[in-house]
Amino acid sequence: MSAVVLQPGAADPHPAYAALRQAGPIHWSEDFFGGAWVLTRHADAEQVLRDPRFSAARTGGWVRRGETQRREAGAFQRLFARALLFLDGQDHAGLRRLMMAGFDGQAMAALRPWIEQRCTALMDTLQAEQAAAPERPVDWIAGVARRLPAGVISRLLGLPAEDEPMLVGWSDEIAPFLGAADPSPEVTRRAERALVAMAGYFRSHFARSPGAAAQEPAGLLERLLLAHRQGQAGLDDSVGLLAQATMLLFAGHETTRHLLGNAVQLLLTHPVQWQALRADPGLAPAAVREALRHQCPVQYSGRRVVTPLELHGQRLERGDGVIVLIGAANRDPERFERPDDFDIALPRRASLAFGSGPHVCIGAALTRLEGEIMLGQLARRWPHLALARPETPDWVPDQPLYRGLRSLPLWLQGPPT
Repeated sequence: MSAVVLQPGAADPHPAYAALRQAGPIHWSEDFFGGAWVLTRHADAEQVLRDPRFSAARTGGWVRRGETQRREAGAFQRLFARALLFLDGQDHAGLRRLMMAGFDGQAMAALRPWIEQRCTALMDTLQAEQAAAPERPVDWIAGVARRLPAGVISRLLGLPAEDEPMLVGWSDEIAPFLGAADPSPEVTRRAERALVAMAGYFRSHFARSPGAAAQEPAGLLERLLLAHRQGQAGLDDSVGLLAQATMLLFAGHETTRHLLGNAVQLLLTHPVQWQALRADPGLAPAAVREALRHQCPVQYSGRRVVTPLELHGQRLERGDGVIVLIGAANRDPERFERPDDFDIALPRRASLAFGSGPHVCIGAALTRLEGEIMLGQLARRWPHLALARPETPDWVPDQPLYRGLRSLPLWLQGPPT
């Protein structure tokens, strides 16, 4: 497969995805981590995400590409390798059960009023900014899409609000490493420093935490700390504890902010859909689901072959990398009617935006909740909302893993006359 087919930073990767899908069910690409099999069709993608012959424990060669002799590099590898995202089997299942308590229906119901208030406050600030300089558009990404999920995950974890800018700054250094198909040494070094600094922050946070006497931990981090002190597998040493804390913070912020930007951009470039949402803000959940399918924030997921097998006539050997192109699978015409259309009223089968199988996104309900609250408020508040530069979407460059916007300039009350 040509390197041009999946050019990092492409303004619209979907024509290339469609060409790959039509050319065949499986392809070998040198573009990902030194070489990997690439799958584009929904049925194959779902099979691999659910099949235990494909392992999520894939960080070794990926993290070690580049310099590995520094102290930070060793800590970086250990933290990634122990995170829930990259565990399999019972190690994964036990930790997942523990963490799911922070994302269940009761937890979401408790968070909803706070998210509503936070969203309103951020929109108030954005409106004041527009009023102070009506000749300039406001940036939705900087004003709301970045700040809302950062505040929500900090609240869920029980972290001080004043630490949010620092935590987001570290996330911004990690994202280019995770997002790149083959990160450069400099991108890797910046991510190493950021992840190690974040782990140091959590180490200090845990050291200040009270003893383990509480029967009902107040937040998710306290729940993890209690399990650590009780010796639960996967959390029985400090590396396991810090790995879960850092990944919860990063994963809870990065992908949600892309959804909050993509959904607004999609609605405003599809006036009929925006008008439908304005007429009935109760369509917000459907709009979130369709935005997640049409421009999913995470475009692919990686696996390693554990047991050699044959797939579509190709021999996959133990250790081979496999890239599941979720962005392509979510536009598969064998799965979705009119897959390239963005239509919030069209009944759709479930997409793979949050993955599938044992590693389906643990924070899916929280991400959807944030999106639904945001879109509902948006439709009620600014019916004349408009893009300031509709012809030039500012997509995040050089990160094919992520589909999101760096900025989204808006006129809250329509373009100035």
